Amino acid sequence: MTNQIRRVVVTQRFFDDEAVRYLEANNCQVDIAELPKGQADGNLTHDQLLAMLKDADGWIVGHARINRDLLEALPRLQILSRRGVGYERVDLEAARALGRVVTIAAGGNDASVADHTVALLLAVGRKLRETQMNMQAGNWSILISSDLYRKTVGLVGLGRIGRSVAQRLKGFETRILVSTPTMDEAYASANGITHVDIDTLLRESDYVSLHAPLSPLTRNLINKDTLAMMKPTAVLINTARGGLVEDRDLLDALKDGTIAGAGLDVYLSESNPTYKSVSDELIALPNVVASPHSAASSAEGLARTNMVASQCVVAVLSGRDPPSSCVVADGRGR
Repeated sequence: MTNQIRRVVVTQRFFDDEAVRYLEANNCQVDIAELPKGQADGNLTHDQLLAMLKDADGWIVGHARINRDLLEALPRLQILSRRGVGYERVDLEAARALGRVVTIAAGGNDASVADHTVALLLAVGRKLRETQMNMQAGNWSILISSDLYRKTVGLVGLGRIGRSVAQRLKGFETRILVSTPTMDEAYASANGITHVDIDTLLRESDYVSLHAPLSPLTRNLINKDTLAMMKPTAVLINTARGGLVEDRDLLDALKDGTIAGAGLDVYLSESNPTYKSVSDELIALPNVVASPHSAASSAEGLARTNMVASQCVVAVLSGRDPPSSCVVADGRGR
């Protein structure tokens, strides 16, 4: 990077001092946006974003919706660096057409989300929420719960996070089934993983954990029909994307005993506010263990993703290429 100072705006909370120092050491002026209490950048309006990002060269972004109109109004902006791994809220075609770079913090939060996934698997299976609710009401009777040990776990998707979960499950001697469009058969064989179709996975798994990206093919993958394929003793875990599950169907399935429980970190209401009441009902159920899209938000995971996002910014503003695993759109040279 030249000695020219570049303005980098961060619209994420929990951006640590080490990442700030790294950016400043690479000739960046770091401006951390002051977000309204209880709001993330996904709640900011077009005009609010424009005011924050005026004259910005780089943007470390969370869940803001980024469309062509916004990008055209920010001609100086070179890179949009996601502190996370999803990018469905970014118009990648517009970013490429306008010469921008869009990156994700690949690898930064894999361990954190995998740990959280296993925590949900255990918490739901062992009925920790329902047990504590009973105890708080004065009922100390013992609920019979289920082991994770030597159970069949179905992973829908086997990317970085899915593989991290699979590694952790080895300690529980689980049988691991995976449904994914493409499978590295050598990796599967070396790690005791069986590649199956989605119907087989749903029918045979004691626990189903979602690790697929959100796309037209995977939207509402878990719905009334697919939930009906699962065992009545089965547990569904979703730490991936809310749109993978039709939450009204899940609510019905949990209420009527189609499946035994769920561990949820993501919700359809995050992208569709009309589902807010459905989310409220889900998290109130005794057989649901819920968290507020926080699986990646350990102190260590945030520090890693902050640094990866910052390194991508510095690379682009220096005229270099970020790690290829982080690039989801690159319009330079068009």
